[in-house]
Amino acid sequence: MTELMTVEEIADYLRVNKKTIYRLLERASIPAIKVGHQWRFDKASIGEWLQQKSGQTKSSILVIDDEEIIRLLFKKTLEKLGHRVVSAKTSSDGLELVKQWDFDVVFLDLKMPGMDGTELFRQIKIIKPKLPVIIITGYPDSDMMARALTHGPFAVMNKPFSESDIVEVLNSFLWITI
Repeated sequence: MTELMTVEEIADYLRVNKKTIYRLLERASIPAIKVGHQWRFDKASIGEWLQQKSGQTKSSILVIDDEEIIRLLFKKTLEKLGHRVVSAKTSSDGLELVKQWDFDVVFLDLKMPGMDGTELFRQIKIIKPKLPVIIITGYPDSDMMARALTHGPFAVMNKPFSESDIVEVLNSFLWITI
């Protein structure tokens, strides 16, 4: 028997938000059927689609954070999923990596010694304006966040967070490019 899922159920199943599902539907990038006015997803077809997508190249991710425990959490979590993770302890090291490599996503700590995350974000946007940046911070309402917004759009991930939070945020960005 076919098991059909709603938009909400498929978003939960894929660990992404509903907006991401609607973007995939707009581009006809996800197998779906329309029943009346509602989208439905066959769980078996989604399983095959995911298996096909998993055979594709995984993402290259840069994590820039002065806290070793954060860098290790990202590395352990994302490498387990097959992604290539490169980390930098300082803003200057992170900037050099951005110049030298092509990353799919950057996770950037906002509050760091030396060059803060706001200035690093500004420089990343000059070098690679289309590179998605996710700012990780324990200070979501700070002046630094307001200054960072003047340099372009980004996503925010509030500390503290878990492995599942990392995966969910990354998936939201990666599904958009499928």
